[in-house]
This record gives sequence, structure tokens and C-alpha cells, in this order.
Amino acid sequence: MRKFFFKLFFLSVASISAMAQKSPTRVLIIGLDGFSTEGYKVAKHPNIDKMVADGVLSLSTRPVMPSITLPNWTSHMTSSGPEEHGVTANNWTLEKHPLPAIAVDEQGYYPSIFKVLKDKIPNVKTAYYYNWKELINPINQKYLDEVAFEENDGYQTNYNKAFDFIRNNKKDPSLIFLYSVHTDHAGHEFGWMSAPYIKAIEEADVAIGALLEKLKAEGLYKDTHFLLITDHGGINKGHGGVTMNEMQIPWAITGPQIKKRGLVTDFNSNKNTSFVLARLFGISKLPDAWTGSLPNVIFK
Repeated sequence: MRKFFFKLFFLSVASISAMAQKSPTRVLIIGLDGFSTEGYKVAKHPNIDKMVADGVLSLSTRPVMPSITLPNWTSHMTSSGPEEHGVTANNWTLEKHPLPAIAVDEQGYYPSIFKVLKDKIPNVKTAYYYNWKELINPINQKYLDEVAFEENDGYQTNYNKAFDFIRNNKKDPSLIFLYSVHTDHAGHEFGWMSAPYIKAIEEADVAIGALLEKLKAEGLYKDTHFLLITDHGGINKGHGGVTMNEMQIPWAITGPQIKKRGLVTDFNSNKNTSFVLARLFGISKLPDAWTGSLPNVIFK
């Protein structure tokens, strides 16, 4: 009997020790605006390929409609469509918009994943890096620990800030949103699938690769979940319609909790993103207004 309790004691100590050593959940969202499935298939992006090699890649994810920027990024961060969050156009502001949201927080914002995390996880750290000024309008910054805007389509400074934020908060659970609009602007100026558009994707891949190498050097890569998302594709020099050029986009995820499935064809939507994020952080009680769904097949 003494032997049994002695063994049980050490098993308990080992379990507690394992729990103590478990790394906090960390998720880095890499957002590239206007990144179409067509562009994904043509551009060379070896760093993205390496990043998602052990996870899940969808090339048939659908944006919400309309296939424009602000409604879709809002859908990513709120797991809802424009009919729920009320962001129907790029000129949406809290003070002026035609469609009221079906639910709002005390400041009048639709509940985002940042609010959910801050409400449920006391020590969670959140960051938001962007270079298109309207992007943050639907997000209540009360729930963000760090916010940085980079002018003139620049993104290198924000990539460096994101790295610093991850390193400085490595002991806490964290969600980092790292976005660039330069890919979309290349499409608008030169055309989707033009040489400059493809070059913009490949330049982003180089920046992503440099960031990943820095994380590896700091021992922060292995325990991080990486989520690659976008808002819409494009055709000619625009988007907003319902062609497959505009309505089919990549969505990829990898990390400790994710299966190695490679390319999948399961239905996916931009509305599902925050459901996935909540699951990664172990949160099951979500806002009643959210209408996305959880693609369980991606989890171990």
C-alpha cells in the first residue's frame, strides 16, 4: 500500500510539473489583403509553404458578401456576417452606418474575439498591427494591449513590433493580428494576377520568412499557432462581385493543437475564424450573436 501511494504521489507531482511547463497558448494571425487562391497557386511562397506544412490548408474558403475589405475582416474577428455585425461597406464608422448590429458592447461595438479573450482570460495579451487606416474602425480598442498603424503600405516596422510583442509576452497567452494591405493595393493598381501583384505576394512571403526565423531563434516558433487569412480575391483591378476569382481564397492554420491534414476541401468561411481562435484558447462560451461554425476536423 505504501508503494502504491508513493507512486501515486510522484505521478501527481509529475502531472503538476507537466502542467506548469506547458506553454501558454499563442496565436499569430498573418493577414494579407486581397490574397486570392489564384495568386496563391501562381506566386512562389516557400516560407508560407513551410509554415503550413504541418497543418491545414484550404484553397476553397469563401469570403462573406460583399467580397470587400472591411466586412470580411470584421467577419474574421467576430465570426459573423455583415447581416449580424452590420459592417456592410468600407466606409463604416461607429457613428455612421446604415445597418445596426444585432448585438453591441457598452461602447457600441459588435463583440470581437479580442473582447471574448479579455473577458475570459485575465492575463491574455492582445495586439493589432495594420496599415490600412479604416481596418480597425469596427474593433473596440479597449480590448487591445498594443495597436500600431504603419503609413504608406509599409509593413516591415509592424512585423518587427509583432516580434517584440511576442517575445516580451512569451509567458502569457497572446493573440497577435498582423496585417498588410500592400497585396490588395497592387491588385487595384496593376490588376489581380499581374506581375506586380504576384511580386507583392512574394515580397510578403520574404517578410513572413524573416519573422519566422526570428521566432525560431528565440525558441518561440514551436509553441505558436499560425493562422494565414485574407478577405477576398479580385478580378481585373477590382473586387466586390461573385466571380470565383473574388470568392475563393486561401485559409491556413498550423500549430500544436492542429492536425497535419495538408490541403483540404471541407467547406470553410471567413465567419469561422474566431470560432477556431476561441477553441485554441479553450473558450467554449461564445457570444450568442456569433453565427460562424467550428471546423472540428482541423483539431487533434
